This record gives sequence, structure tokens and C-alpha cells, in this order.
Amino acid sequence: MVIGEYTSKLGEKKRLSIPKKFRDEMGGDLIITRGYEKSLVLTNKKMWEKVAGEVTKGSFIDKNIRETSRFLVGSASEIQTDKLGRFVVPTGLLEYANLKKEIVFIGLVNWVEVWAKEMWVKKLEYLDKNSENIAEELTKMNKTE
Repeated sequence: MVIGEYTSKLGEKKRLSIPKKFRDEMGGDLIITRGYEKSLVLTNKKMWEKVAGEVTKGSFIDKNIRETSRFLVGSASEIQTDKLGRFVVPTGLLEYANLKKEIVFIGLVNWVEVWAKEMWVKKLEYLDKNSENIAEELTKMNKTE
């Protein structure tokens, strides 16, 4: 299970080093793609198959299926890491997430989000202010199911 928060720095050659704990948990066959709120999603192939399956389940004629597939699947890349867990971030993803120097990895059980530190700080501020309301909305959703 990938959990926790780790910081890293983007190297000169646009390389990131995946925290060792996450490397140990996820293994070597990794996928990186766009995430929501200008983050990136990093996962292993097994979990990726579940995510991609959920995204593409349904009819091609459904606009939301097409749009979500374009967003998540269309930007996905298989990545190769070296012995230290470093990989080159694809240019399009680097630009999308506005990754510059300081990077935060957030383990979310089945996947890892990769954030530019300044974006993650803003997201944490939002979560701090709104966590109670978010929890209430989730409770309402669970009662209706």
C-alpha cells in the first residue's frame, strides 16, 4: 500500500527520483499520466489496468468517456527507472503539472500523485479549510447509496 508524503527535487535532466518506499511497494513497471488539479498520477501496470478499465468502460459514443480517456489515457507514458528510481518526466507532463524544482509525492493507497510543491501547498490550504465540508458531502453520498 503506497501511503505518505515525500519531497524530492527535479534534476537538471528533467529527472525525478521516486521515493524508495514507493518503489518497493509499486515495483518496476510504472505508468505516469495527467492527474486532476494539475498533478500527475504514478501507478504500476496492474493498478493502471484497473484505472484505464474504469475510464474506458462504456460506450465510445459517450462524450464523457471520450473526454476522460483523452485526459488520462492519452497522456499516459510507461516509464523506465534506473537503480535509484530516477526517470525522465515526459515534457508534456512536466509542463502540465508545472514541475520546476521542488516536488511532492503523495501516496494514496493505489497510486501516487506528483505535485509541484507550490501547488501542493495551495491544495493543502484548501483541504484544511474545507475538510469538514468534504467529509459531510461524502457522508451524504454514502447514505444515498
